[in-house]
Amino acid sequence: MPTPQNTSPPGRRAALGAYGERVAARVLTDAGLTVLDRNWRCRDGELDLVARDGDALVFCEVKTRTGSGFGSPAEAVTAAKRRRLRVLASAWLSAHDHHAPDLRFDVVGVQVPAVGRPQVTHLRNAF
Repeated sequence: MPTPQNTSPPGRRAALGAYGERVAARVLTDAGLTVLDRNWRCRDGELDLVARDGDALVFCEVKTRTGSGFGSPAEAVTAAKRRRLRVLASAWLSAHDHHAPDLRFDVVGVQVPAVGRPQVTHLRNAF
């Protein structure tokens, strides 16, 4: 059976992703984290959010979905994506003068229903 394909127009996907990242940043700040960087890019890719949570530096991947046909948002963070996020975190640390005794990798899943408020899942130490 063929794998379902995401047929949303690219502009719509980008807008949905940007909305999810704004929601995620608000959820993190409401939880007491300080967002240090958004959409940080280097030649290896992009980090959605970098935040500080007490002594921990948090690298946060945000996944936004409008339905469950592709699984939960957090399920989209594959092993390959986790490896790339670790490379990106190392690049971010090299480019910034931030030191933290602890590093953490979180995933924020944002499920956006057709009507109503988004459902947000924050997985701390997701990988």
